[in-house]
Amino acid sequence: MKKRIIDFARLVKFEHTIFAMPFAMIGFFLGVVEADSVNYLKLLLAVVAAMVFARNAAMGFNRYLDRRFDAANPRTATREIPAGIISPARALWFVIANSVFFVLTSWWINDLCLTLSPVALFVILGYSYTKRITPLCHFVLSTGLALAPIGAYLAVTGSFALTPLLFSAVVFFWVSGFDIIYACQDIDFDRSYQLQSVPAMVGVRTALRISMVVHLAAIIFVALAGLAMKTGVLFWVGSAIFSGLIVYQHVIVKHNDLSRVNLAFGTTNGVASILFATFVILSLWIQV
Repeated sequence: MKKRIIDFARLVKFEHTIFAMPFAMIGFFLGVVEADSVNYLKLLLAVVAAMVFARNAAMGFNRYLDRRFDAANPRTATREIPAGIISPARALWFVIANSVFFVLTSWWINDLCLTLSPVALFVILGYSYTKRITPLCHFVLSTGLALAPIGAYLAVTGSFALTPLLFSAVVFFWVSGFDIIYACQDIDFDRSYQLQSVPAMVGVRTALRISMVVHLAAIIFVALAGLAMKTGVLFWVGSAIFSGLIVYQHVIVKHNDLSRVNLAFGTTNGVASILFATFVILSLWIQV
């Protein structure tokens, strides 16, 4: 049983939950500050569970749908499905189970989250098809992850608001930018198999420039979120760290040297999201 759990955790790269989860926590605690008294601990656990179920479903479906491409790509041939560690059927049942648990958790949270849960599933599962039809697939991926702040805020308050939407915009542009960088390493494979991506369409050099522009938009929305919150020094310290780590990705990844893509994609972005969320959440209670 333990090995099976580990295999499925590897299938969905569970450690990459750190990309969106910190922003979900930002949305959650923005709601806590504004909402009337509720059982925050139970609600926090429900939000975390919903995030995990949604991400498991999305990643599992992506691995299921891309299994033939993964088997043909030397970089991904050792993934669990092409390597025979997890069968396609088991992976699909894993996706179905997590989708059902996501909807049930949304139902437990509130009626609005339940109503919107099919929309969320459509976006996060639909992404896996988009690389076959449009180079804008990076932006579909980021749309799914951008649901985290506003979704967590809705879980607490049951209503929309400007500030969590601004944080969703941060996630949208931040994830789009780093996914374009990540896709650069598969440019030859994508072109040979007619898969769509920004690098496959315009080349690595131009793709990295597009990523810079997209990341600049993320930094702008960080500033707009800070202005909307009317917060103090802690927020701006966190935003400076986050923005600096975004810039750092473009320093270490060059069009003629993609050897540090994984460092930029995984480590740098994981650290950026955790530190940024920590400073933002602290700034909600500590005004300095």
